[in-house]
Amino acid sequence: MTVDLFGMSFEQATLSSAVAQILDAARQGRKGIVVTPNVDHIVLIQDDADMQRIYKNALFRYADGMPIVWLSQFIKKSPLPERVAGSDLLIALCKQSAGSGLNLYFLGGNPGIAEKAANKLRQQYSGLHIVGTWCPPFGFENDPVQTGLIINDINSHNVDILFIGVGAPKQEKWADANIDRLQVGPILCVGASFDFAAGTTKRAPQWIQKIGFEWVWRLAGDPGRLWKRYLVRDSRFIPLAFKEIFKSNIQ
Repeated sequence: MTVDLFGMSFEQATLSSAVAQILDAARQGRKGIVVTPNVDHIVLIQDDADMQRIYKNALFRYADGMPIVWLSQFIKKSPLPERVAGSDLLIALCKQSAGSGLNLYFLGGNPGIAEKAANKLRQQYSGLHIVGTWCPPFGFENDPVQTGLIINDINSHNVDILFIGVGAPKQEKWADANIDRLQVGPILCVGASFDFAAGTTKRAPQWIQKIGFEWVWRLAGDPGRLWKRYLVRDSRFIPLAFKEIFKSNIQ
């Protein structure tokens, strides 16, 4: 079941059903990009034809943004049941895949972060197979030599689930450009999730996440970098949401 919003079909999934979906795809060796659109992503794809195509053709699309969930609950008879964040998927997939024999790989993060996250998760979940990590240098997406080294390392590890955390839209575009060369199953684009898993960046408390104010928590933690994204660029989401409401009223 899916819910159509903003020109794409979101999986009508809870966190647990999303994990089951991805694990099933991994066991079947189904390769494809898994995205978790949030408010910022919805705004970004309005002016980016490549991102529109990648999101529309993704293996799975899960709503990582309470405003998207709330909008679906306001205008859809069968809405999205809950938010499914990339950071939650990372942890839940590690927990559920432990002892299953599935191999995971972490690509992204600042130097040492992916390995630190991997080590913490291995300690937490016995039998977890994180078979490799790679911290790519700045500009790697435009460097065919560096890209070749990364792909060779991933392909040498028999990877069932690949996590890429280098931020949108870079992670989605790199995965899309190199998907034919990657010998993997599902490819999850998870942004800053390695920082959260490593403990180098503290995530908002659950109650703040549930009321849709995680962006305020992140803005308070890094205002110099994030103010323009959240306070200027993402304000474009409001007219986009009203457009969806208008469309639902004339159908």
